[in-house]
Amino acid sequence: MSGFLDQMAAGSRDRATSARVREPLATLRARCMDLPSPPALALDGGFNLIAELKLRSPALGELGSASDDLAGRVTTYARSGAAAVSVLTEPSRFSGSLRHLRDAAATLAPMGVPAMRKDFLVDPYQLYEARAVGAGGALLIVRMLSHAALGEMLDCARELGLFVLIETFDEADIAAAERGIVAAAGRGGGCLPERTSSARGAERSGASEADGPADQRPPAAGGILLGVNSRDLQTLAVVPERLEQLAPGLPREYPRVAESGMTTPADAARMVRAGYDMVLVGGALMSAPHPGALVRAMLEAGRAVAA
Repeated sequence: MSGFLDQMAAGSRDRATSARVREPLATLRARCMDLPSPPALALDGGFNLIAELKLRSPALGELGSASDDLAGRVTTYARSGAAAVSVLTEPSRFSGSLRHLRDAAATLAPMGVPAMRKDFLVDPYQLYEARAVGAGGALLIVRMLSHAALGEMLDCARELGLFVLIETFDEADIAAAERGIVAAAGRGGGCLPERTSSARGAERSGASEADGPADQRPPAAGGILLGVNSRDLQTLAVVPERLEQLAPGLPREYPRVAESGMTTPADAARMVRAGYDMVLVGGALMSAPHPGALVRAMLEAGRAVAA
């Protein structure tokens, strides 16, 4: 992992450990089981967009404030056609919080649009945290998780009814994501409290893991998205060509998501031509004077190419 990911993983582990002291996993899990189902991720057959709420970015700086009308922003995203809203919950570098996710989920639920927890998740406990505040999805970064940990996280997401955006950066990540999906599909079942210890502290050290077959895939699984992030997490610079380079290697069974660096309708159209089904747009929407208009324009451009 890069130094940046190391830092994020360490902070994420500390937050999960502190949260477990306040509320044990068994108690949190029981609370989640009593909740109504979150909104399902509904995708247009051609092209879709995940809009992001983030107040700060290490690469872009300040993008908003907790005193802003965050409910109004996510409402605009949803009414403009976003399939989901990604909400940053990492506090130290992104000024995020679970409260932002809770408020966004409560605002979006009546519109049938799920909120997705975007963070540097390393412990299944954090998926239960997301579900407890109303989230319908979560981001998992392959490079931060061992094969076993990724499978554990996917098990938990399935139990909780969360869709998952699996984020990759290179060919090795894509292969690891496929192995994790296959392993979780073959294992079945959910994520029981007594099983979660296998995932904690299991971040990848950078060594390749080959356990689990790579030459077989489950049927197309609703609830799993495969993404490529064009941002180099060593330098935080966007490498746009990464998206085109890796698109052919993404399995077609799952919706393919282009992440980072999309700022215009032309970018959305370019991603469709490259083979992507969705884009995740954050900084451009947070900086746009009329974010709803940008969401609509990007959807229109992407769908025109996809038609």
